[in-house]
Amino acid sequence: MSTVDFGGTTKKVCLAYLPDLTVGEYTIVHAGFALNRLDEESANTTLKMFAELGLLDEELAGEQA
Repeated sequence: MSTVDFGGTTKKVCLAYLPDLTVGEYTIVHAGFALNRLDEESANTTLKMFAELGLLDEELAGEQA
């Protein structure tokens, strides 16, 4: 388990699928599991898109650690 920062909001995430993920790397998270490693540009683009669509707020509502 690890704590992941979603643009200022943190959540506990299971690293079972990416056990070698290190501090400073980016990942796609679904249902509490880190699924894919991303480069920084892809991660920032995804966060921006989710924020613009209002999906990030919906996903993280009430989930602050």
